[in-house]
Amino acid sequence: MRKTVFIVLLLLILLVSFFIYRNISDYLAMKNDSTNSAVPPSSYPQRPTIVIQPGDRLYIRLLKAEDKLELWVTSDGKKYGLYKTYVICAYSGGLGPKKVQGDMKSPEGFYSTDKRLLNPKSQYHLSFNIGYPNAFDRANGYTGDFLMVHGGCASVGCYAMTDPIITEIYGLVEQALNSGQKSIPIHIFPFAMTKENINNHRESADLSFWQSLKPAYDYFEKTRQVPVISVVDKRYKIVNN
Repeated sequence: MRKTVFIVLLLLILLVSFFIYRNISDYLAMKNDSTNSAVPPSSYPQRPTIVIQPGDRLYIRLLKAEDKLELWVTSDGKKYGLYKTYVICAYSGGLGPKKVQGDMKSPEGFYSTDKRLLNPKSQYHLSFNIGYPNAFDRANGYTGDFLMVHGGCASVGCYAMTDPIITEIYGLVEQALNSGQKSIPIHIFPFAMTKENINNHRESADLSFWQSLKPAYDYFEKTRQVPVISVVDKRYKIVNN
């Protein structure tokens, strides 16, 4: 009798232990899946209110510190509207402009892409070259090349957007270029160029450079039109439209 009771108790203990183990395992698996999938959302809002049509003109603006790539569009050549904001999955080198080949910096400044700079066979799924070095970079003796916006989530001076997101952006960029837009401006800022943000970085060695970017940022914020940029005395300058 005692032996039977012992066996029954042992079986009950084993059964309870099994359920506890399963519950803990399921919880840990769920927790692990949640952690591994905690990638920043690809974009917001998920459903843009604007539909991009062939013939529409695009403008791309990146804000490094906020991890944002904004895609703006105009259908009439006047004010641009925000189509969608994407999360930058990775860039390298922190804040500040790229100056030297191999410094691992992702560029800041005023660039553009065109048909010649599209790469549908990129090793990072799809990519488009931003046109670094530009006239400002060359005037200042900065070096480097092959700086892209591409897929994946690893960066050595580029802006990585993940494969699904670059597929969406690349398709819209290609459509615009195939529909008459000769080049798409790509403006890259260290952060949203508010007075508060500038003041928070007043001790930075890059402050003077960032202040030279601010007029173009402010111009777009005020007019929702892309400023024409030139380089005068090795500094960026807005050209009146």
